[in-house]
Amino acid sequence: MSKARLECTLAPPGTPCPRLRVVAIVLAAGTASRMGGRPKCLLQRDGETLLQRLLHRLEAAGIDETVLVLGHQAKAVTQDLDAAEDHLPPSRMAVHRILNPQPTDGQNSSLHLGLAKAQALSPDWLMVALADQPLLETQDLQDLVAAVKHAPRGTQMLQPQVKAHEQTPQPGNPVMLSKVVMADLLQNGQRLGHADPSILPGGKEWRQHNPAHFHPWPTPNVHYRIDMDSPDDLAALQAQYGIQLVWREGL
Repeated sequence: MSKARLECTLAPPGTPCPRLRVVAIVLAAGTASRMGGRPKCLLQRDGETLLQRLLHRLEAAGIDETVLVLGHQAKAVTQDLDAAEDHLPPSRMAVHRILNPQPTDGQNSSLHLGLAKAQALSPDWLMVALADQPLLETQDLQDLVAAVKHAPRGTQMLQPQVKAHEQTPQPGNPVMLSKVVMADLLQNGQRLGHADPSILPGGKEWRQHNPAHFHPWPTPNVHYRIDMDSPDDLAALQAQYGIQLVWREGL
């Protein structure tokens, strides 16, 4: 974490910074229409899918539990995870798989399913992550948790704001949500989304209504900005970073 302050603003002055119980929500339910419907999370980097890669790094970063929201191509993703687990030692981090039966209702419908499951896991904070970010490393995830601990008092939501070179800062992922935000979104979702899940509120809506509790965390780390939405993104990743992502046979 660059230039982190020494004090922990989550704790009273003079006391040690507490360990946070962090639960990740990994959103992997999208239809990937610009990728021809192939699940982006099953793109492989050096023989490992982006989803497997993310789960391994979440565990290494000390995330307590993960909620994985599947939807489109859930069967293919599940089969891939099961096959990988057969060849790996048991994971310390529990991964709870849930299914969004209507992924076309939008990303917030998956978020709310993840929030409902995560609430039962009693987190202090949530790390809401995308399943198609090929550059994220363990240190990047640890830096996000550290950024929460050193954020301004009253912060309930934190999002990386990536400024590379002289460019305008751009929002990145994962996003950190406190248990307060989790409860607010679930309560508002029950009120607004029962008839139409496509209008469920998400982090953007919460931020707009609570700007004083949102912290745009400045960072030059472009890892938070890179995700794979289209074939052009695959080409750009290879051109800029020399990283080639490929589909396994059959996808």
